[in-house]
Amino acid sequence: MINIKKKGAKGERELANKLKEYGYNCRRGQQYNGLDGEDVVGLDYIHIECKRVQALNLDEAMEQAKRDCGKEQSPAVFHRKNNKKWKVTMELNDWIKLYNEYYSSKKLEERGVTNGKCRWLWRTNSDKEIERLKR
Repeated sequence: MINIKKKGAKGERELANKLKEYGYNCRRGQQYNGLDGEDVVGLDYIHIECKRVQALNLDEAMEQAKRDCGKEQSPAVFHRKNNKKWKVTMELNDWIKLYNEYYSSKKLEERGVTNGKCRWLWRTNSDKEIERLKR
């Protein structure tokens, strides 16, 4: 049977490597800086609580993430069981913040605002504002 701490560290390295595949410079937090609560670092504004277990109490894991996260971070639990894909659990209000940014960027993209002058717009429908940003 694998040691719990070793399995946790292995899961953190696995997740950091998976996030690197997506282009993010992530690493196991405790390995480098010894900060309690920082399982994986490298996603700005997201506090990662990494769980690599077969039986997970998501409520407890989320409470731990909320307790350990910084003021400007959104807590997220990244978790995976054996032979399964990684999943991410967030509270709805934090997920909505992410979706609003995604939605805004897609709407700007659809309207041709991709020249680097654009600012993030919060679900705007103002064609006047879009035209101003295009210039």
